[in-house]
Amino acid sequence: MLIFAGDLKVMSASSHHKDEISNLGEFGLIRHLTKDLVIKNSSTCQGVGDDAAVLDYGGKKVVITTDLLTEGIHFNLVYTPLKHLGYKAAVVNFSDIYAMNAQPRQLLVSMAISRKFTVSMIDDLYSGIRLACEQYGVDLIGGDTTSSYTGLTLSCTAIGEASDIELIYRSGASKTDLICVSGDLGGAYIGLQLLERESKLFEQERDFQPVLDGYDYVLERQLKPQARRDIIGLFTEQGIRPTSMIDISDGLSSELMHLCTNSNTGCKIFSDKIPIHPETRRVAGEFEIDPLIAALNGGEDYELLFTFPVQQFDRIGKLGEINIIGHMVEPDEGMKMITPHGDVITLAAQGWNSLI
Repeated sequence: MLIFAGDLKVMSASSHHKDEISNLGEFGLIRHLTKDLVIKNSSTCQGVGDDAAVLDYGGKKVVITTDLLTEGIHFNLVYTPLKHLGYKAAVVNFSDIYAMNAQPRQLLVSMAISRKFTVSMIDDLYSGIRLACEQYGVDLIGGDTTSSYTGLTLSCTAIGEASDIELIYRSGASKTDLICVSGDLGGAYIGLQLLERESKLFEQERDFQPVLDGYDYVLERQLKPQARRDIIGLFTEQGIRPTSMIDISDGLSSELMHLCTNSNTGCKIFSDKIPIHPETRRVAGEFEIDPLIAALNGGEDYELLFTFPVQQFDRIGKLGEINIIGHMVEPDEGMKMITPHGDVITLAAQGWNSLI
């Protein structure tokens, strides 16, 4: 066996603490692992640093993204039906492809399965994956399976396509661009709080029946999110093109910071312009959660966040599914949110982090 020099070493307790992954967090770990990567192949147009990688083998660009879901970290099977899990696992990958202004075409699904799962349970999981592929016109083309000691792990890889002129990256925004978001935010996080509450009550009393009537909207936002293919279609239909774009998987604050960092800008958004559904507000009130905090930091909404030149203000303002929430500014102005009372709040990336 070949062992590289320096691979065999004993780590002290103090050095182990300094070396903990939680000190970096998810995005810090990604930066750490990829900081020295050098692109060697001319076919690699975009590597690490966007919603998807972009490859060029002649003709249209190939767009690839992957996502890993682990039981106990990303999902709880006490309240997540396997069909919904399969559907969501596929759709969140499609969302990354749409965030590049590309079209998903193929999906690979790999899984590690423990002995607690039966064939019929895996059938339920795959029925959700297949339903998502049917609804979004994507071919399920393969994957891999193996065993697991700890439950279920799903790895999905989506492959899409776009022409060079169609592709939109996180790095294209300019200092005065409008900041826009599709749909509404915070619902998925509030739906998760509801499911967690009912799960804890179930653990205390096994005969407990969850009370979920009247919560349809927030539950669907959490259990069955939709990738915004319609917004991509709207861009084409209207003949308009964002200057930068990202999907909202980790909360509005985190995604805004990605756009600003990649585009070398600051941002100014207005709290009263952030779209929040009435049911999200109502249920957030039950949990004594500020719905604005849910929108900023909750994540899993899978809406699209994008920028347009300020000259498009009147045109964008007439599109019902798009909300203008602010604008980009010079980088030295920072990343700020303005309240209706004129208070200025510095945005922080406080979205969910699986590595803490």
